[in-house]
Amino acid sequence: MTRAAEALRVSQSTLSEQLRELEESLGQPLFERRGRQLLLTDAGLFAQEHAETIFATGRELLARFRQSGPSRARVLRIGAVEALSKNLQFDFIQPLLADEQISLVVVAGTLDALTRQLEEHTLDLVLSHIPVRSDKRTHVFNHPLGEVPVYLVGSRPMPKPQAKFPHYLLGQPLFLPSHRSPVRGDFDALLAAARIEPVVRAEVDDMALMRLLALSGKGLALVSKIVVERELQSRQIKFMARVPGLAEKYFALTVRKRFENAWISEIVDAFRARLKELAANSASRP
Repeated sequence: MTRAAEALRVSQSTLSEQLRELEESLGQPLFERRGRQLLLTDAGLFAQEHAETIFATGRELLARFRQSGPSRARVLRIGAVEALSKNLQFDFIQPLLADEQISLVVVAGTLDALTRQLEEHTLDLVLSHIPVRSDKRTHVFNHPLGEVPVYLVGSRPMPKPQAKFPHYLLGQPLFLPSHRSPVRGDFDALLAAARIEPVVRAEVDDMALMRLLALSGKGLALVSKIVVERELQSRQIKFMARVPGLAEKYFALTVRKRFENAWISEIVDAFRARLKELAANSASRP
C-alpha cells in the first residue's frame, strides 16, 4: 500500500479510503490480507481485467488523435505469427511502402501473445494461418483473407509419378510442418486414408527454414505456393506436385467485427485479391 500510494502521489490513508469506497460501491471485497500482503480476490481479478481493458482503450483513443492531422503519419501496427511465410508478410506490407504517410510496426510472436496484444490495443491486426478459437479469445475476430493451394516441392527433378497421390510418396523423404499447423492435420488424414506411413525427415514451423529444406535436394517439402513463389520464378524448384484438395488458409485477426478504418479495409481487400490471383494461377497446375 505504501509503494502504491507513492506511485499515485497520494497518502496511504487516502488510498485506503478510496479502495474502501470502491469495494462498497461494487458490493464485493477486492482484496484479502495475508500477513503483510494484500492479494486480489476473484472479484478483484475480474475488476482488474476490466480496468486494463478500459486503460488500453484510453491509450488507443489518445493514439488515434495524436496520429490525426495531414502532417502526421498513420501508424499501422501489425502482428505476424512466427511460423507465417515471410513472402506472405512481404506481399501484405509491400503496397504500404508506396504511401509515405504510413509508418509500419511489424511484430512477430506466438498466436497467444499476439492476440493478447490485440486485446490490449497495442496491435491493429494480426496475420495468421491459424484462426482464433472463439472459446479462447471472445473479443478477437477472424477475417478470412483467402487460401493458397499446397504443394509438395523439391529442388531435384523427379520422374513423372506412375502412381497417383499419395502412393508415389512411398519411401520418399518429406519435410512437413508441425502438428500445430492445420495443413499438417489434413495431410496426415489423406495419407492415413490411403494407409501410407510417411517418411518424415524433419518437422518445422518456420517457413523460411522449410524453404531452405525444399532447396536442399534431400526430400520434398509440404508448403503453400506463396512460400516458394520466388524460387519458382527463379527455377530453383524442379519438382512441384499439388496436393489434391489441400490449401493453406490465411486470416487477419482484429478486435473489431469490421475494419473501421477505411485505409486498413482497402489494404486487406487488395491482399485478398492478391491471394485470389495466386490461387487462380495455380488452378492449371497438376
